[in-house]
Amino acid sequence: MLALRLSAYTVVSALGAGLDATLAALREQRSGLVRKPWETVALDTCIGEVDGLDSFALRDDLARFDCRNNRLAQMTLECDGFAAAVRAAIARHGATRVGVFLGTSTSGILSSEIAFREHERTPAQGLWATHDYRRTHNTYSVGDFVRTYFDLRGPAWVVSTACSSSAKVFADAQRMIATGLIDAAIVGGVDSLCLTTLYGFNSLQLVSHAPCRPFDAQRDGISIGEAGAFILVERADDARAGDIVMRGIGESSDAHHMSSPHPEGLGARHAMQAALDMAGLVPADIGYINLHGTATPSNDAAEDKGVSALFGTATACSSTKGHTGHTLGAAGGVEAIVCALALTHGFAPGGANTREVDPRLASHYLIENADMPGLRHTLSNSFGFGGSNASLLLSKVEDGQ
Repeated sequence: MLALRLSAYTVVSALGAGLDATLAALREQRSGLVRKPWETVALDTCIGEVDGLDSFALRDDLARFDCRNNRLAQMTLECDGFAAAVRAAIARHGATRVGVFLGTSTSGILSSEIAFREHERTPAQGLWATHDYRRTHNTYSVGDFVRTYFDLRGPAWVVSTACSSSAKVFADAQRMIATGLIDAAIVGGVDSLCLTTLYGFNSLQLVSHAPCRPFDAQRDGISIGEAGAFILVERADDARAGDIVMRGIGESSDAHHMSSPHPEGLGARHAMQAALDMAGLVPADIGYINLHGTATPSNDAAEDKGVSALFGTATACSSTKGHTGHTLGAAGGVEAIVCALALTHGFAPGGANTREVDPRLASHYLIENADMPGLRHTLSNSFGFGGSNASLLLSKVEDGQ
């Protein structure tokens, strides 16, 4: 088992830009989900929009990558001193020895949606006259953007396995570092609002009219959000007391249904058990679980069965999608950072918007923050369409360990 140190990390979501804004919102149990007009969307729903993204400008030399997703990527890279930490890692290891492994679901699809709409208005211009599909809409766009931003020349790719995307990339980085091909990696993910996502989930009758309420007795669907999350990972050989390390990651594919999890949460349970096995820990060691917790009736029920079967009914858990909305391909990275904040600051965040936990669910779901000064180990779940599951086990290093 190769543990990875989270050498630096940063996040931008509807809660704000950077770790301080995110931590403050978690402590206040404040949700970033609001009912507001966005683009041409005519749906009765709430969204988690990142403030200032429409007017944010890319660096001049990166203008060819301009799209909402890459603007969110650059905004995130420039928070919390993250870019400086990456440049220091490049100076230590070299530009060919730092990988880029990111997750996304829709990438910059909004740029193509707008391009098609403008083409319908002015067809004589030609659809591709000004639209750079490769550097905007293409799934690899955000990986190419980050690699170019830092002038990196190591391996890079983008994973798109729906909502598990930016959790699975931790495993990619771990394997690449373990084989000796690289010494460090930028992992995480970026997903931004687009018409396809909002109307697509609405067509599946999965979108709530109100801010989503994970594990609530009256939950009725998800809220879509957007976010960027980046983590610089390196070998944990020289980790010091207080550092956050990834000690285990479990992946599974239950392949039960294209858009529904196994009703007994079997795939989820296999992923969680695999993460524990890699870390050499047992369920009783985990102090807090950040649930996938989408707030749809079936998904929460299935995850609850998997969690309670493995951990029982005492382990504290919650979903932070009531804070940020479901950020899809960025969710795994966002929620790993939430776990890192919980470990660093000794508390487990209560779920925003959840008022009455569904009595049919057995897990110990927190509706208020819980002080946990001795919190050592957390688990973060990310489960995607098609049964693609990933669980990250993060730990806080103590003296001598």
